Amino acid sequence: MIVKRISLLLLTLLLVCKIGAQTCTTLGQTPSTAFPVCGTLDFSQSSVPICSTNPVYVPGCSGTSNALYEDKNPFWYKFTCYQTGTLGFLITPNDLGDDYDWQLFDVTGHDPNDVFINSKLFVSGNWSGSYGLTGASSSGVGNIQCGSDPAANVPRFSMMPTIIKGHNYILLISHFTDSQSGYKLSFGGGSASITDTTRPRLKSASISCDATKITVIANKKVQCNSVVTTGNPNDFDFTLSTGVSHIIAATGFNCSNSFDMDTVILTLSNPLPVGSYVVTMQNGKDGNTLLDNCGTSIPQGDQVGVDVLPQQPTPMDSIQPVGCSPNSLQLVFKKNINCSSIAADGSDFLVTGPGNVVIGSASGICNSDNLSPVININLNAPIVKGGVYHITLKSGSDGNTIIDECGQQTPAGASLDFIAVDTVSADFTYQVLLGCNYDTINFNHVGGNGINLWNWTFDGANNSSQQNPQVIYSVYGDKNVQLIVSNGVCSDTVTKIVSLDNELKAAFETTNILCPEDLATFKNNSIGNIVSFDWNLGDGSADDFQPTPADHRYVAPNVEKIYTAKLIVRNNLGCYDTAVQQIRKLRSCYIAVPNAFTPNGDGINDYLYPLNAYKAGNLIFRVYNRYGQLVFETTDWTRKWDGTIRGVEQGTGTYVWTLQYTEKDSGKKFSLKGTSTLIR
Repeated sequence: MIVKRISLLLLTLLLVCKIGAQTCTTLGQTPSTAFPVCGTLDFSQSSVPICSTNPVYVPGCSGTSNALYEDKNPFWYKFTCYQTGTLGFLITPNDLGDDYDWQLFDVTGHDPNDVFINSKLFVSGNWSGSYGLTGASSSGVGNIQCGSDPAANVPRFSMMPTIIKGHNYILLISHFTDSQSGYKLSFGGGSASITDTTRPRLKSASISCDATKITVIANKKVQCNSVVTTGNPNDFDFTLSTGVSHIIAATGFNCSNSFDMDTVILTLSNPLPVGSYVVTMQNGKDGNTLLDNCGTSIPQGDQVGVDVLPQQPTPMDSIQPVGCSPNSLQLVFKKNINCSSIAADGSDFLVTGPGNVVIGSASGICNSDNLSPVININLNAPIVKGGVYHITLKSGSDGNTIIDECGQQTPAGASLDFIAVDTVSADFTYQVLLGCNYDTINFNHVGGNGINLWNWTFDGANNSSQQNPQVIYSVYGDKNVQLIVSNGVCSDTVTKIVSLDNELKAAFETTNILCPEDLATFKNNSIGNIVSFDWNLGDGSADDFQPTPADHRYVAPNVEKIYTAKLIVRNNLGCYDTAVQQIRKLRSCYIAVPNAFTPNGDGINDYLYPLNAYKAGNLIFRVYNRYGQLVFETTDWTRKWDGTIRGVEQGTGTYVWTLQYTEKDSGKKFSLKGTSTLIR
């Protein structure tokens, strides 16, 4: 069996040399370059380059709390949840003999590459070794499926995970089979929405220091390949409201490392003088404007103004909304900041608020000109205490604050506010109320920290959105209970097993057929926390204490009789259950074959067969006519000859029979022969 798990002993070697695997360089094969997803579109990957980046944590596999599985030949997909609910999707290999695996991560407020180092980002997954289709569906299993032998046919589909509105997710698809055959990915079947229905529009524009470049920003991500980058002035997706200058090139920001962006840089033929201008959207030479990830276009004629002003310092403009337990902050500026002016140790900034925040470093997302529209501030520890925080600009260890692309230094003392929320815990308590016919479990979650969503799942089927639900079970055993909580930003998941061990079932085995001299034996198969046994053997005998009564002789007249044996059990809760068995006491167990029979349908002696063969094993009974022809044969003594051959009645005459059997009690073998007369 080929396994996916990576032993901890080999982890160091893996991180150094990837165990000989090629490093992933194709766009989409690393978390930071993931494909952007629109829930209404299918994604086809014709081939999968062979490579590996880092192992990922797979909780609960291989007997450890966290197994490490290689992200073998991966592709990654990123999306945002726009409506809380369940996520369904299907991965269809081009070759149904391939083994594809997947794992979903919640990366809200995290760098995408944190999936390799933070096991708490895990949401769901399936690493089954089975071949063929895989994904998340309503009929999927509730537990993570670990690497397995393909012959074991471990389930390929997992239960649809619940995703939360406003959270960001990354889906890993790993191709474990050693081939480059691709697959198709489609979304559907769940109640969540991962489709951004916001119409793409132009949001803002700014001018470069030398007035030769205009930076245009959209209100959402658009496809890099929808930008016309070269051509004549009328070929581009934009036009400029002046004859002084025209567009000669357009570049999507960071498109060399991504499939989408929200910023396009327009290069002009001449610098623009001080004044106000308008940038207008038009269909480029590719026949469309800019397209978002769902293929929706920015309307033709959409406009945004750009002002060319005298030089002045760039203020601290805004801060991106922070996620749960943020370990970094991102500042956004109207003009690009010179990356060389950013103190690498983060000393240009000070963060104050309800919790102690220590800045570890700062950097920009720098282009080839060493300019960045944002500054990322990395913290030594995540912010876990909620409240209003302030980030203030000051002179750093490099002797200055920050300097924009035009050489203007932003004055110290500028500040921005942001709000962080408390982290949340999904840990819960429960009270079990045991009963005779059903059990009641009262679940409790303390809430707090702004929690406004509770998603309970009971045994992977029933759900509740109450804070403190009550669940009634009529089937006992271990119950798998999962709770997901969220305050709209932070979320947490806890799973517990609740044992209901009060099942009570009365059951016993006995000798159902007794010959005159036989003893009835009893075997108690009852289950439960039993404190008393009440036996009634059906002939007036009783035993109120012993789990199993002694062997019992039924004394009866020389007739066949049926006795009803009964067992009543009681458990420590005072609950009762009853089991009943019929015991047939025979008149005789002497095996004999009649010397005559009359098959006339009067119900008396109508058949020929060995009587009372209750204790005959390996029985063979045969009947021959006077010509020596076999007319009847059976190994079941209760199957009887009715005096016909292939449905034709036979006339009066003598027939020869043979009987072989082994006596069950003694093991002695018998071989008998005789004749019987058929009388019409």
